[in-house]
Amino acid sequence: MDLLNAIDIKYLFCYVLVIVLVLFIFRGMFRMVVWAKKMPKGAFMFLAIFPLISIFPIPGQEIKKLEKIKKVQIKKEDESGDPPSD
Repeated sequence: MDLLNAIDIKYLFCYVLVIVLVLFIFRGMFRMVVWAKKMPKGAFMFLAIFPLISIFPIPGQEIKKLEKIKKVQIKKEDESGDPPSD
């Protein structure tokens, strides 16, 4: 009983819920892959659904970081005097 007193029941329930949800997601993905391998229509559906992940935009902060990195890289190439790489 000491273990249950140390762990709050709410947090324990949340952890168990998250683990169960992750397991259901993996099970669903596994079933989709098996279904897609069995029939050509399934493969087309599989390939049509998964690119929808790219709908989520890249945060503006990350784009700014990439632009800064590119500027620094161009600046270093100019300072070194090396010919630009292809």
